[in-house]
Order: sequence, then C-alpha cells, then structure tokens
Amino acid sequence: MDAEQLRKDVDQGNVSPRQLLEIILQQQKKIDELRAELKQARDEIAKLKEEAARKNPTQRLDEEYSLKAEEKRSRRKRKRKQKSKRRGRRATAEKLAKAERSEIVLPEGFSQEDCTLHRSRPVWRIEHGRAVLVAYHIYRGPGGELPPLPGLLSRCEYGLEILVALAFLVFIVRLSMDKVCAELAFFWELNLSKSQADALLNRLTREWEPEFDALCELLAHSAVVHADETSWSINSVWAFLSEKVRLLLFGVHKDGATLAALLPKDLFAGVLVSDDAAVYRNFTRAQKCWAHLIRKAIKLTLLHPENAEYRRFLDGLLALYGRANRIARDKRLRQQTRRKKVGGLEDELRALCESRYQDDREPTTEAEADYLRLVKELMRLLEAEELFTFVIHAEVDGTNNEAERGLRDAAQDRDTGRTSKTIRGARRRTVATSVLESLRLYLPTFTLRSVLEEVNGWFSSGRSRFRVLLDSLGVSLPAISPLDVVLPLPDD
Repeated sequence: MDAEQLRKDVDQGNVSPRQLLEIILQQQKKIDELRAELKQARDEIAKLKEEAARKNPTQRLDEEYSLKAEEKRSRRKRKRKQKSKRRGRRATAEKLAKAERSEIVLPEGFSQEDCTLHRSRPVWRIEHGRAVLVAYHIYRGPGGELPPLPGLLSRCEYGLEILVALAFLVFIVRLSMDKVCAELAFFWELNLSKSQADALLNRLTREWEPEFDALCELLAHSAVVHADETSWSINSVWAFLSEKVRLLLFGVHKDGATLAALLPKDLFAGVLVSDDAAVYRNFTRAQKCWAHLIRKAIKLTLLHPENAEYRRFLDGLLALYGRANRIARDKRLRQQTRRKKVGGLEDELRALCESRYQDDREPTTEAEADYLRLVKELMRLLEAEELFTFVIHAEVDGTNNEAERGLRDAAQDRDTGRTSKTIRGARRRTVATSVLESLRLYLPTFTLRSVLEEVNGWFSSGRSRFRVLLDSLGVSLPAISPLDVVLPLPDD
C-alpha cells in the first residue's frame, strides 16, 4: 500500500488503529534494515579507500623497490606453506636397500662372531670417480667397543670428501650453489639439492669452529701479520695473513673492538704490516705500507704533470724506497749496521719533506692540501719509526700487497653480488675459508687427497695440527671463541 492510498483510508475510517500500528511497525523495521545496509556500504567504501591509499605509489616512496623486495612481500601474503612433493624423510631401510655394496665394520682385534650388530648406516662415498651408496654394518665388541669410521662425521650420510669438496668449490673457487650441485652431478653422478648442500656446509663448519679458534690464537702469537680490510655486503671483510695462519673474516665491523679481539696489543708482540688507517695505530712495532704512500705521490704527479715540485718529491720517494729495499735484501749486513743505514734513510726523508713541512703557508688548491697531508703523514710515521722496520727485520715486507691480494676475491664477490646476506652465512664463510687457506700454508700439495688425509688425521687423533702447534707454544684455546665476539649470532 502506497502513502497516498493509506492517507485516504485513514481519512475515510477504513483503517482501524490496530492495523495502523502494524503498518507503522512494518515501516520502522524496513527503515532499520535500510540503515544497517547503509552502514555496511559506508564501511566497505572506507575500507576500499584505505586499501587504495596503501597501494598508491606516491605514499610508498620510502619502501624498498626491487625484485627481491617484491618476492618477500609476496611470501608474507601467503597463508599456507607449499607442500613438498616428497612426504617426509626416506626410511633407513629404504636407503640400505638401494646401496650398491655393503661393508662390515668390526672393532680392532675382534671377529664378527664375537660381536653384535650395533647399527646399519647408509653413506654416500666417492669411489673410482663416482658416487656410491655404501651400507656400513657396524658391530659392537663384547665389551661395548665401537669401531671408528674413517672419513665420516657422526650422523652424516655423506663422506667427508664430499663435504670438503663442497667447501672448496663454494668458498675457495667461489662458485654458486647451483653450479656446485651441477658439477657434482656431472663429474661424480652425485645428485644433491641446494638445501642438502647448504646443510652439509653448515655441518662441516660447525666441526671446524674449534680449529678457527686455534687459528685466531696462533695469529696473536705470530711474528709478522699483514692486515687489510674492504667493504662487503655486511659491514666489512678483514684479512689477517701471517707465517702461521691465513684468516679472512667476513661481515665484521672495521673497528678497534674487532682488531682487539684478534690482535690484543698486550699479547701481540710481532710486527703489524698495514696501511695508515687509524684503527692500526699505537702498536708496539709496525710497518706502514710504502705502496699506499707512493700511490698518493703518483696521483699528484698524474693530475698535475706541470708541477716540478710534485715530480721531484715522487722521484725522491721512489729512490729512497729503492735504496731501502736493497739494504733490506743484503743478507751480509748485521743488525747494528742495518740500524745505522736506517738512520741515513730517515735523514734523507726529512730532507725531502723539510721544505714543505716547515712552510707555514696555507694551501690554496686541493692538490696543495693533498701534498701537505702526505708530507705530514710521512713525518708522523717517521717519528713513530713505522717506515723502515722492514730494513731492520728481514722477515717484514715494506708493502701490504700480500693482504691486498688476499682480499681480491672477496672484493670481486662484493662487486658481482656473490656474497653472504646473513651473519650465519658470514660465519660459515669465515670458518671454512680460513681453515682451508691456512691448510694451504702447511700442505706440500694442496689437493683434495692431501686435505682429506690431514682432516681424517684430526678426527682419528682428536687434535689438528693447529692445536698441536698451540701446544708447542704452551698456549691453550681461548675461553670465549673470537667468532662469537666479532660475529655474534643474532637472537632468533
């Protein structure tokens, strides 16, 4: 009934009061329903406006824009994790059934009749140039004796040769995980997924962490240490090279705390060879890199070839460094004679720098300011006796080129984006690279066979050659691992 007809019926008395009340209640209910629909529509409009505002590019300029960032945002929106095609781990019995051969392992001095089967263990080994799944049947002696399994880590289904090869290819050859897995499949017919390779590298570096601690302690007791650093994906990468160890620390801070953890000044009594960065100052004995100083003089000459004073200064530095090298290489000279000749070299350097050093005029150009800074730097290092240490001590170099070469691969990885992105990855790279590069120092031939013989000896004897060397020096492992000091794990 429309409103006009209702009004006529009311005027004519055709509608009773009860009927009129029912009509009013019906209309009130309709009004309430319409109000609820209106409120819901307004709420939806407000929600859509809010979503549109969030998607507006002009209001998201502070967010990171890249393919990786977009992938992270997409992963956060996923509500359910994708299910793996393979449901659960394969049973040990299934792996043993696929083994190509089996081997019985007995305690030394016992026969199989005297022993009882302890467990059967499937392990992938490399034999005759290909991967073979071997079933090891391990027997326990009558007194509970268990035989060792050479070349195997506990609770690991891959031989040590596979773990070492992985570490060498990833951290020394610097191949990506995809390429490493492809190479193992091609050359050894070993099918490893990236997640498996990642887990194996984690396992190996956990086993090698005590050896890294031993290397850090050996570094502090070295006679000569070359140190250099460069930027990296996480903080910096720092190289410490000595006659005993090769340490490369990835993802560490370039500060005094990091240096103090590795080369404490109250313990390190050797010579530190480095550039003139502030973090390397105030060591008892030091040698500053002549290559860095000469490069600064070369830069001045190249930028201003018409300036005769810059050319004279560069020629003087080159001649002085050449004479210092000839004296350093002369093995006939005694220590006292060397010190006298160093005095003459210092006098020549003072004479070369004196005219500009004592000149009080302020530099008027940027080149003159660089020249004055270089002269003051040379005079400061001369007074600190950090320029001709290599002349007195034959085992010291006049440049820090060795440490710079040690950082070359890390710098290339940084420039091409092949670096670790997490602290855990940086710790793993630090341990594996340092142990392998330090082994290169000691092994006559650095091959997979020689490294395996060395590492297998560690596990059989319980002590690596690094710890044996520490024992010969009367030094024990540090109470707190330097790795936890310079690269502490984040709180999960």
